[in-house]
Amino acid sequence: MKAWILDEPGSGVRLQEVADPRLRSGGAILRMLAVQVPGYTRALTEGTRGGIATPTVLGIGGIGRVEAVAEDVHTVRPGDIALCTGFLSTGRIAHPEEVLLGWTGIGGRGVQTPATDAMRAVWRTGTFAERALMPGSTLVALPGADEYGDFDRLAFLPWLTVAASAVEKSELAPGGRVAVIGGSGRMGGAAVLLALARGAGSVAAVGRNTAALDRLAALDPRVQPVRSVGNRRADAEAIVAALGGEADVTLDALGPTPTADLTMAGFDALGLDGAMVLLGGVQQDLPIVYNEVMRRRITLRGSWMAASETAYAVWRQISSGVLDLRGVDVVPATLDDPATVLDRAEQTSGLSFVALRP
Repeated sequence: MKAWILDEPGSGVRLQEVADPRLRSGGAILRMLAVQVPGYTRALTEGTRGGIATPTVLGIGGIGRVEAVAEDVHTVRPGDIALCTGFLSTGRIAHPEEVLLGWTGIGGRGVQTPATDAMRAVWRTGTFAERALMPGSTLVALPGADEYGDFDRLAFLPWLTVAASAVEKSELAPGGRVAVIGGSGRMGGAAVLLALARGAGSVAAVGRNTAALDRLAALDPRVQPVRSVGNRRADAEAIVAALGGEADVTLDALGPTPTADLTMAGFDALGLDGAMVLLGGVQQDLPIVYNEVMRRRITLRGSWMAASETAYAVWRQISSGVLDLRGVDVVPATLDDPATVLDRAEQTSGLSFVALRP
Protein backbone atom coordinates (compact mmCIF):
# COMPACT_ATOMS: atom_id res chain seq x y z
CA MET A 1 0.00 0.00 0.00
CA LYS A 2 0.97 3.67 -0.28
CA ALA A 3 1.78 5.58 2.91
CA TRP A 4 3.49 8.75 4.11
CA ILE A 5 6.65 7.88 6.02
CA LEU A 6 8.59 10.05 8.44
CA ASP A 7 12.04 8.51 9.02
CA GLU A 8 13.08 11.07 11.64
CA PRO A 9 12.26 14.67 12.55
CA GLY A 10 13.61 17.01 9.88
CA SER A 11 13.90 14.32 7.19
CA GLY A 12 10.73 15.36 5.41
CA VAL A 13 7.66 13.27 4.64
CA ARG A 14 7.97 10.86 1.73
CA LEU A 15 5.55 8.64 -0.15
CA GLN A 16 6.50 4.97 -0.04
CA GLU A 17 5.11 1.59 -0.91
CA VAL A 18 4.97 -0.44 2.29
CA ALA A 19 3.57 -3.80 3.25
CA ASP A 20 -0.11 -3.92 4.09
CA PRO A 21 -0.66 -3.93 7.86
CA ARG A 22 -1.07 -7.37 9.38
CA LEU A 23 -3.89 -7.95 11.84
CA ARG A 24 -2.85 -8.73 15.39
CA SER A 25 -4.47 -9.11 18.79
CA GLY A 26 -6.22 -5.97 20.01
CA GLY A 27 -6.30 -4.34 16.59
CA ALA A 28 -8.42 -3.65 13.55
CA ILE A 29 -7.50 -2.82 9.95
CA LEU A 30 -9.25 0.06 8.22
CA ARG A 31 -9.32 1.26 4.64
CA MET A 32 -8.87 4.99 5.12
CA LEU A 33 -11.50 7.16 3.41
CA ALA A 34 -10.65 10.71 4.54
CA VAL A 35 -8.09 12.16 6.91
CA GLN A 36 -7.58 15.81 7.83
CA VAL A 37 -4.07 17.17 7.29
CA PRO A 38 -3.51 19.80 10.02
CA GLY A 39 -1.96 23.06 8.92
CA TYR A 40 0.99 22.55 11.30
CA THR A 41 1.93 19.10 9.93
CA ARG A 42 5.15 20.29 8.30
CA ALA A 43 6.22 22.03 11.52
CA LEU A 44 5.50 18.84 13.42
CA THR A 45 7.67 16.76 11.08
CA GLU A 46 10.52 19.24 11.62
CA GLY A 47 10.44 18.57 15.34
CA THR A 48 9.12 21.96 16.45
CA ARG A 49 5.85 20.65 17.93
CA GLY A 50 7.14 17.95 20.29
CA GLY A 51 8.64 14.49 19.94
CA ILE A 52 7.33 11.75 17.72
CA ALA A 53 8.29 8.07 17.56
CA THR A 54 10.10 7.42 14.27
CA PRO A 55 10.33 5.84 11.80
CA THR A 56 6.57 5.80 11.46
CA VAL A 57 3.64 5.95 9.11
CA LEU A 58 2.52 9.51 9.84
CA GLY A 59 -1.01 10.67 10.54
CA ILE A 60 -3.65 10.91 13.23
CA GLY A 61 -7.41 10.79 13.15
CA GLY A 62 -9.54 10.13 10.11
CA ILE A 63 -12.50 8.17 8.85
CA GLY A 64 -12.13 4.62 7.58
CA ARG A 65 -14.04 1.49 6.73
CA VAL A 66 -13.24 -1.50 8.91
CA GLU A 67 -11.90 -4.39 6.85
CA ALA A 68 -10.87 -6.85 9.57
CA VAL A 69 -10.85 -7.10 13.35
CA ALA A 70 -8.96 -9.33 15.76
CA GLU A 71 -11.09 -11.86 17.59
CA ASP A 72 -10.66 -9.94 20.86
CA VAL A 73 -11.87 -6.61 19.42
CA HIS A 74 -15.55 -5.73 19.75
CA THR A 75 -15.64 -1.92 19.51
CA VAL A 76 -16.02 -2.14 15.71
CA ARG A 77 -17.06 -4.77 13.19
CA PRO A 78 -16.07 -5.44 9.56
CA GLY A 79 -17.96 -3.07 7.27
CA ASP A 80 -18.37 -0.32 9.89
CA ILE A 81 -17.47 3.26 9.10
CA ALA A 82 -15.35 4.28 12.06
CA LEU A 83 -13.53 7.25 13.49
CA CYS A 84 -9.84 6.75 14.30
CA THR A 85 -9.05 8.91 17.31
CA GLY A 86 -5.38 7.91 17.57
CA PHE A 87 -5.73 8.46 21.33
CA LEU A 88 -4.36 5.46 23.21
CA SER A 89 -4.40 5.04 27.00
CA THR A 90 -2.96 2.41 29.29
CA GLY A 91 -6.45 2.17 30.79
CA ARG A 92 -5.19 2.33 34.37
CA ILE A 93 -7.72 4.05 36.60
CA ALA A 94 -4.99 5.41 38.87
CA HIS A 95 -2.54 7.53 36.88
CA PRO A 96 -3.41 6.52 33.31
CA GLU A 97 -0.76 7.21 30.68
CA GLU A 98 -1.79 8.45 27.24
CA VAL A 99 -0.23 8.95 23.82
CA LEU A 100 -1.21 9.98 20.30
CA LEU A 101 -0.35 7.38 17.68
CA GLY A 102 1.38 8.44 14.46
CA TRP A 103 1.72 11.93 15.88
CA THR A 104 3.23 13.98 18.66
CA GLY A 105 1.62 14.23 22.07
CA ILE A 106 1.84 12.59 25.49
CA GLY A 107 -0.84 13.11 28.12
CA GLY A 108 -0.46 13.95 31.78
CA ARG A 109 2.80 15.80 32.42
CA GLY A 110 3.97 15.18 28.85
CA VAL A 111 6.92 13.05 29.95
CA GLN A 112 8.00 9.87 28.17
CA THR A 113 7.77 6.72 30.27
CA PRO A 114 8.39 3.03 29.58
CA ALA A 115 4.63 2.66 29.06
CA THR A 116 4.30 5.50 26.53
CA ASP A 117 7.38 4.27 24.67
CA ALA A 118 5.97 0.74 24.55
CA MET A 119 2.57 1.87 23.24
CA ARG A 120 4.21 3.85 20.44
CA ALA A 121 6.59 1.01 19.62
CA VAL A 122 3.81 -1.55 19.25
CA TRP A 123 1.40 0.69 17.32
CA ARG A 124 3.38 2.56 14.68
CA THR A 125 0.92 2.86 11.78
CA GLY A 126 -0.63 6.29 11.30
CA THR A 127 -3.54 7.21 9.07
CA PHE A 128 -1.83 9.03 6.17
CA ALA A 129 -1.97 5.71 4.34
CA GLU A 130 -4.31 3.55 2.27
CA ARG A 131 -4.79 1.23 5.25
CA ALA A 132 -4.13 1.53 8.95
CA LEU A 133 -3.83 -0.93 11.82
CA MET A 134 -5.25 0.64 14.95
CA PRO A 135 -5.98 -0.55 18.51
CA GLY A 136 -9.66 -1.31 18.88
CA SER A 137 -9.87 1.05 21.85
CA THR A 138 -9.03 4.02 19.60
CA LEU A 139 -11.91 3.37 17.19
CA VAL A 140 -15.49 4.62 17.35
CA ALA A 141 -18.14 3.09 15.11
CA LEU A 142 -20.38 5.67 13.40
CA PRO A 143 -23.78 4.07 12.72
CA GLY A 144 -25.48 5.68 9.74
CA ALA A 145 -22.27 7.18 8.33
CA ASP A 146 -22.77 5.37 5.02
CA GLU A 147 -26.07 7.21 4.59
CA TYR A 148 -24.47 10.52 5.61
CA GLY A 149 -21.85 9.92 2.97
CA ASP A 150 -19.78 13.12 3.24
CA PHE A 151 -16.60 11.48 4.50
CA ASP A 152 -14.43 14.47 3.64
CA ARG A 153 -16.29 16.71 6.07
CA LEU A 154 -16.43 13.90 8.61
CA ALA A 155 -12.62 14.04 8.64
CA PHE A 156 -13.16 17.15 10.81
CA LEU A 157 -14.76 14.97 13.51
CA PRO A 158 -11.56 14.48 15.56
CA TRP A 159 -11.16 18.24 15.98
CA LEU A 160 -14.84 18.68 16.73
CA THR A 161 -14.55 15.98 19.37
CA VAL A 162 -11.64 17.70 21.11
CA ALA A 163 -13.56 20.99 21.07
CA ALA A 164 -16.69 19.26 22.38
CA SER A 165 -14.77 17.87 25.34
CA ALA A 166 -13.67 21.41 26.25
CA VAL A 167 -17.22 22.72 25.94
CA GLU A 168 -18.44 19.91 28.21
CA LYS A 169 -15.82 20.80 30.81
CA SER A 170 -16.91 24.45 30.74
CA GLU A 171 -20.44 23.44 31.82
CA LEU A 172 -21.83 25.99 29.38
CA ALA A 173 -25.55 26.52 29.98
CA PRO A 174 -28.03 27.26 27.16
CA GLY A 175 -28.09 30.99 26.48
CA GLY A 176 -24.63 31.51 27.93
CA ARG A 177 -22.08 34.01 26.61
CA VAL A 178 -18.95 32.39 25.19
CA ALA A 179 -15.61 33.85 24.13
CA VAL A 180 -13.56 31.63 21.83
CA ILE A 181 -9.95 32.81 21.81
CA GLY A 182 -8.26 31.75 18.60
CA GLY A 183 -11.64 31.58 16.88
CA SER A 184 -10.09 32.18 13.46
CA GLY A 185 -8.08 28.95 13.77
CA ARG A 186 -9.30 25.45 13.03
CA MET A 187 -9.71 24.32 16.63
CA GLY A 188 -11.26 27.67 17.47
CA GLY A 189 -13.72 27.28 14.61
CA ALA A 190 -14.63 23.84 15.91
CA ALA A 191 -15.17 25.31 19.38
CA VAL A 192 -17.51 27.95 17.94
CA LEU A 193 -19.58 25.26 16.21
CA LEU A 194 -19.82 23.16 19.37
CA ALA A 195 -20.73 26.14 21.56
CA LEU A 196 -23.54 26.99 19.15
CA ALA A 197 -24.75 23.38 19.10
CA ARG A 198 -24.84 23.39 22.91
CA GLY A 199 -27.13 26.42 22.88
CA ALA A 200 -24.84 29.38 23.47
CA GLY A 201 -26.73 32.66 23.38
CA SER A 202 -23.80 34.60 21.93
CA VAL A 203 -20.29 33.70 20.85
CA ALA A 204 -17.40 36.10 20.41
CA ALA A 205 -14.98 34.56 17.89
CA VAL A 206 -11.66 36.24 18.66
CA GLY A 207 -8.65 36.14 16.37
CA ARG A 208 -6.54 37.93 13.79
CA ASN A 209 -7.71 36.43 10.50
CA THR A 210 -10.58 38.71 9.51
CA ALA A 211 -11.75 36.52 6.62
CA ALA A 212 -11.99 33.43 8.84
CA LEU A 213 -13.85 35.38 11.54
CA ASP A 214 -16.31 36.84 9.04
CA ARG A 215 -16.97 33.39 7.67
CA LEU A 216 -17.89 32.16 11.15
CA ALA A 217 -20.15 35.17 11.68
CA ALA A 218 -21.98 34.38 8.44
CA LEU A 219 -22.92 30.93 9.74
CA ASP A 220 -25.06 32.12 12.63
CA PRO A 221 -26.26 35.53 13.89
CA ARG A 222 -25.16 34.55 17.42
CA VAL A 223 -21.50 34.74 16.35
CA GLN A 224 -19.77 38.10 16.72
CA PRO A 225 -16.31 38.48 15.17
CA VAL A 226 -13.68 40.24 17.29
CA ARG A 227 -10.40 41.04 15.58
CA SER A 228 -7.57 41.18 18.09
CA VAL A 229 -5.55 44.39 18.12
CA GLY A 230 -2.75 42.87 20.20
CA ASN A 231 -3.54 44.81 23.36
CA ARG A 232 -4.80 42.82 26.35
CA ARG A 233 -7.07 45.49 27.77
CA ALA A 234 -8.49 46.59 24.42
CA ASP A 235 -9.14 42.99 23.36
CA ALA A 236 -10.93 42.20 26.64
CA GLU A 237 -13.13 45.27 26.27
CA ALA A 238 -13.94 44.32 22.67
CA ILE A 239 -14.98 40.81 23.76
CA VAL A 240 -17.32 42.14 26.43
CA ALA A 241 -18.81 44.64 23.99
CA ALA A 242 -19.38 41.96 21.34
CA LEU A 243 -21.10 39.64 23.83
CA GLY A 244 -23.22 42.38 25.36
CA GLY A 245 -21.76 41.61 28.78
CA GLU A 246 -19.03 39.61 30.49
CA ALA A 247 -18.43 36.07 29.32
CA ASP A 248 -19.77 33.05 31.19
CA VAL A 249 -17.23 30.84 29.44
CA THR A 250 -13.90 31.42 27.71
CA LEU A 251 -12.49 28.67 25.52
CA ASP A 252 -8.84 29.23 24.63
CA ALA A 253 -7.96 27.43 21.38
CA LEU A 254 -4.92 29.47 20.40
CA GLY A 255 -1.87 27.80 18.92
CA PRO A 256 1.71 28.85 19.75
CA THR A 257 1.89 32.60 20.36
CA PRO A 258 4.69 35.05 21.21
CA THR A 259 2.87 36.28 24.33
CA ALA A 260 -0.01 35.23 26.59
CA ASP A 261 -1.81 38.56 26.14
CA LEU A 262 -4.72 37.32 24.04
CA THR A 263 -5.33 34.36 26.33
CA MET A 264 -5.31 36.73 29.29
CA ALA A 265 -7.75 39.03 27.50
CA GLY A 266 -10.14 36.07 27.47
CA PHE A 267 -9.54 35.62 31.19
CA ASP A 268 -10.18 39.33 31.85
CA ALA A 269 -13.48 39.17 29.92
CA LEU A 270 -14.93 36.53 32.26
CA GLY A 271 -17.65 37.52 34.70
CA LEU A 272 -18.29 36.24 38.21
CA ASP A 273 -18.43 32.44 38.44
CA GLY A 274 -17.04 32.23 34.91
CA ALA A 275 -15.13 29.23 33.56
CA MET A 276 -12.04 29.21 31.38
CA VAL A 277 -10.99 26.05 29.55
CA LEU A 278 -7.58 25.73 27.89
CA LEU A 279 -7.48 23.41 24.87
CA GLY A 280 -4.96 25.06 22.56
CA GLY A 281 -1.21 25.08 22.12
CA VAL A 282 -0.05 28.24 23.90
CA GLN A 283 3.49 27.72 25.18
CA GLN A 284 3.54 30.70 27.56
CA ASP A 285 3.21 31.02 31.32
CA LEU A 286 -0.10 32.65 32.30
CA PRO A 287 0.11 35.50 34.83
CA ILE A 288 -2.94 34.40 36.82
CA VAL A 289 -3.51 36.48 39.96
CA TYR A 290 -4.61 34.38 42.93
CA ASN A 291 -6.92 37.04 44.37
CA GLU A 292 -8.69 37.56 41.05
CA VAL A 293 -9.45 33.87 40.68
CA MET A 294 -10.70 33.78 44.26
CA ARG A 295 -12.82 36.95 44.28
CA ARG A 296 -14.33 36.36 40.85
CA ARG A 297 -14.82 32.65 41.65
CA ILE A 298 -13.21 31.64 38.36
CA THR A 299 -12.92 27.99 37.35
CA LEU A 300 -9.79 27.26 35.30
CA ARG A 301 -9.57 23.88 33.57
CA GLY A 302 -7.41 22.12 31.03
CA SER A 303 -8.80 19.89 28.29
CA TRP A 304 -6.66 17.49 26.23
CA MET A 305 -8.18 15.12 23.67
CA ALA A 306 -11.52 13.45 24.44
CA ALA A 307 -13.32 10.27 25.41
CA SER A 308 -14.81 7.99 22.77
CA GLU A 309 -18.24 8.71 24.24
CA THR A 310 -17.76 12.39 23.36
CA ALA A 311 -16.85 11.48 19.79
CA TYR A 312 -20.02 9.42 19.47
CA ALA A 313 -22.13 12.23 20.95
CA VAL A 314 -20.74 14.67 18.37
CA TRP A 315 -21.47 12.19 15.60
CA ARG A 316 -25.08 12.00 16.82
CA GLN A 317 -25.27 15.80 16.63
CA ILE A 318 -23.97 15.72 13.06
CA SER A 319 -26.18 12.88 11.87
CA SER A 320 -29.28 14.49 13.39
CA GLY A 321 -28.56 17.90 11.86
CA VAL A 322 -28.01 19.65 15.19
CA LEU A 323 -24.41 20.27 14.10
CA ASP A 324 -24.35 21.37 10.44
CA LEU A 325 -21.03 20.90 8.66
CA ARG A 326 -22.07 22.51 5.36
CA GLY A 327 -20.15 25.62 6.39
CA VAL A 328 -16.91 23.61 6.49
CA ASP A 329 -14.83 23.97 3.33
CA VAL A 330 -12.82 20.94 2.21
CA VAL A 331 -9.74 20.97 -0.02
CA PRO A 332 -9.38 17.39 -1.35
CA ALA A 333 -5.94 15.82 -1.81
CA THR A 334 -4.31 12.46 -2.51
CA LEU A 335 -1.24 10.70 -1.17
CA ASP A 336 0.78 11.20 -4.35
CA ASP A 337 2.59 14.49 -3.58
CA PRO A 338 3.18 15.03 0.16
CA ALA A 339 5.08 18.33 -0.24
CA THR A 340 2.28 19.95 -2.24
CA VAL A 341 -0.37 18.71 0.19
CA LEU A 342 1.55 20.13 3.16
CA ASP A 343 1.82 23.45 1.32
CA ARG A 344 -1.95 23.50 0.82
CA ALA A 345 -2.56 22.58 4.44
CA GLU A 346 -0.43 25.51 5.61
CA GLN A 347 -2.53 27.87 3.49
CA THR A 348 -5.87 26.83 4.99
CA SER A 349 -7.37 28.33 8.14
CA GLY A 350 -10.53 28.39 10.19
CA LEU A 351 -13.27 26.12 8.86
CA SER A 352 -11.24 25.25 5.77
CA PHE A 353 -8.98 22.19 5.77
CA VAL A 354 -7.24 19.67 3.54
CA ALA A 355 -8.86 16.22 3.48
CA LEU A 356 -6.56 13.46 2.34
CA ARG A 357 -8.30 10.73 0.36
CA PRO A 358 -5.95 7.75 0.53
